[in-house]
Amino acid sequence: MTGITQMLTDPLMQRALLVALLVGLAAPVIGTYLVQRKLSLLGDGIGHVALTGVALGWLVGAALDVVPNDALAVPGAVVAAVAGAVVIEVVRERTRGGGDVALALLFYGGIAGGVLLIGIAGGTSANLVGYLFGSISTVSTSDVVLTVALCALLLGVGLGLRPALFAVSHDAEFARSTGLPVRALNVAIAVVAALTVTVAMRVVGLLLVSALMIVPVAVAQLVSRSFASTMHLAMGLGTAVCVVGLAVTYWVPLAPGATIVVLAIVVYLVVLAARPLFARR
Repeated sequence: MTGITQMLTDPLMQRALLVALLVGLAAPVIGTYLVQRKLSLLGDGIGHVALTGVALGWLVGAALDVVPNDALAVPGAVVAAVAGAVVIEVVRERTRGGGDVALALLFYGGIAGGVLLIGIAGGTSANLVGYLFGSISTVSTSDVVLTVALCALLLGVGLGLRPALFAVSHDAEFARSTGLPVRALNVAIAVVAALTVTVAMRVVGLLLVSALMIVPVAVAQLVSRSFASTMHLAMGLGTAVCVVGLAVTYWVPLAPGATIVVLAIVVYLVVLAARPLFARR
């Protein structure tokens, strides 16, 4: 109990646990829509282009010379991720199979652009490691405030517009015939997915963020029979693996982001193995 009390009274861990809890709660909400639309890899594509945004923020910060180089990294990631998500949605809508092409371009161009721009800004690829793999141990008070605001927005859109977003994700043609603004709702899903990526990059990193959005949903789908129950269970699982994974790294010197993702995958494998037993009953 002494160790747990010490962890909970540590200001750094308090901030990190709050961020992990919020991200674990919000990321699967958006991931549920991506799985429904068969766009599970969208988070990866957006994460790669967000890396360019991080480097662009560094470049602007270096040019202004009045703020630390990395002060604009997160705002740059937000702008780049949202722009990339909108581009993917436009290409996907207008061309058959264009979604795969757009994702491929973002995968390759995002990393290449990030490495190129960080070099121009006077940094090195080592400066991007924290964003690629997560750096929750360096979460500041301003990061917590930004995370709270963005997660509130994500939960508001993901839960508040759930009937309309589900209709568009499940059957866009039927949704269009009922008078729903399908294009606007598709763009909304893409934008909130981009915001989810930028919020979660502090916890698990841009390379692993898609796993946090998708794996809890995959686990929930094994035992749930409706869209709403899948989303609610995925939210609980996402919160649990984020908090437990972070707590483990308080005592064991492991990378928090990787620990959280591996823990989520282990839960998936356990539930998958146990599913036939429950089916028989």
